[in-house]
Amino acid sequence: MKRLAPEFDRRQLLSTGVCLAAVPILTTGLAKKASAAAAMLGSWQPKYYRFKLGTFELTTISDSEVFIDGPFPIIGANARESDVQRLMHDNLLPETKYQPGFTPTIVNTGKELILMDAGNGANGFVPRPNGGWLAAQLGPAGFRPEDIDIVLLSHGHPDHIGGIIEGGKPLFPNARYVINQVEHDFWSSEGKLSDDLEKFARVYRENSKPVVDRFKFIKPGDDIVTGIRAVEAYGHTPGHLAFVIESQGKSLLWWGDCAHHQVASLAEPGWHCVFDADKPLAAATRRRIYDMAATDRLPVIGYHMPFPSIGYVERITPGRYRWLQHTYQLNL
Repeated sequence: MKRLAPEFDRRQLLSTGVCLAAVPILTTGLAKKASAAAAMLGSWQPKYYRFKLGTFELTTISDSEVFIDGPFPIIGANARESDVQRLMHDNLLPETKYQPGFTPTIVNTGKELILMDAGNGANGFVPRPNGGWLAAQLGPAGFRPEDIDIVLLSHGHPDHIGGIIEGGKPLFPNARYVINQVEHDFWSSEGKLSDDLEKFARVYRENSKPVVDRFKFIKPGDDIVTGIRAVEAYGHTPGHLAFVIESQGKSLLWWGDCAHHQVASLAEPGWHCVFDADKPLAAATRRRIYDMAATDRLPVIGYHMPFPSIGYVERITPGRYRWLQHTYQLNL
């Protein structure tokens, strides 16, 4: 009986060897029959990503895949260009091009569907065809515009509110709209701003006026619904908000525009972003928000992080941080 196992292994190996020996003959025959190369399919990136947070279900949706010049001087205008490019080089990234995310998020609480920021739409920072994809991606992601109950706006920049209006009409006909009172007052007043800020304000007014009667104004610390709370994140704009999402003891930080590049913004929070209204305050906010995320080990959704725009923050040294892209932590 003790000799049966070795004999079996020997026979198994011999039979496997015969099969393997036949492989070149079979593949050679197949190769002769194949006469045409497969067609190139073109580049493709995922357009939505879904996961659970307690009883909530969150879906991030890509509103653009555009490449832009930078990150300098969009980020780091108060630094040396060579230092920004060296940081890119050291992190195996292109030195003069980058691909920011533009990532609206839908939170399904089981009671309401909440859209967090509305993307570029037809008149945002990245117009069609390179951006403004949210309207077209809702269906493939499993949603209908009329089912959105709340559009929650982190701030009033065109790439966050451009998608409110589609074809001259509200894209989300049944939704209520929520924004910080300070933010709305800053962008809605006519004749108050100049230059680029007035251009941004004009887009805000065009997209908010048709639905302003459905606006609800909040402040930091307010609950939007049970499980979503506003967090002060001023500096990028006067009333910019982040949000903490909580369900069944699990928490996530949705930080809007507290970062514009996954390396430069976190490694050097003091580097200015050209779009920040109050640059020193925005830098202080970044440090505070990153420190909170790192200390509390919170998963984060960052609007401009690489899609699916979900990750974690690691503290490298005091005041310097690193973005760790989500892999499978939230899929359990």
